[in-house]
Amino acid sequence: MKDRLALLLAAFWWGSLTTIGFLVVPMLFARLGNPAVAGNFAGQLFEAQSWIAVGCGLLLLVHFRTKMDQRIDSASMGAIFLILGALLLALLQQYAVAPRILARDNLKLWHAVGSGMYVVQWLCAGALLWRMGGRTPAAA
Repeated sequence: MKDRLALLLAAFWWGSLTTIGFLVVPMLFARLGNPAVAGNFAGQLFEAQSWIAVGCGLLLLVHFRTKMDQRIDSASMGAIFLILGALLLALLQQYAVAPRILARDNLKLWHAVGSGMYVVQWLCAGALLWRMGGRTPAAA
């Protein structure tokens, strides 16, 4: 049961990254017509996404850490590294990159850095989901 809940958390994390980053935010810029307004809404969505990442990531870390109390395996270690990587990227985006974008401090550079970090976070969450979904119930 715990493995299924953890899989749902991973799916929620990856799905929210996908929906916000690749559907909602591009649609804001396409439909609102005013880049400043769209950017403001996008920033709020990315902030909410950061909190989703922190919540899902911390719960998944607890899940995998608990599993490692029983036995240390490479699958759990790999999952922990993916979670930590994605969490680090989410926090860096929120507290290092986003303030520079808001200040319009070299906007093109920091937007590119933030976008790259978002894609890598998305890849980490996707790899985690893929690995968790590929396990058989007996092995998970």
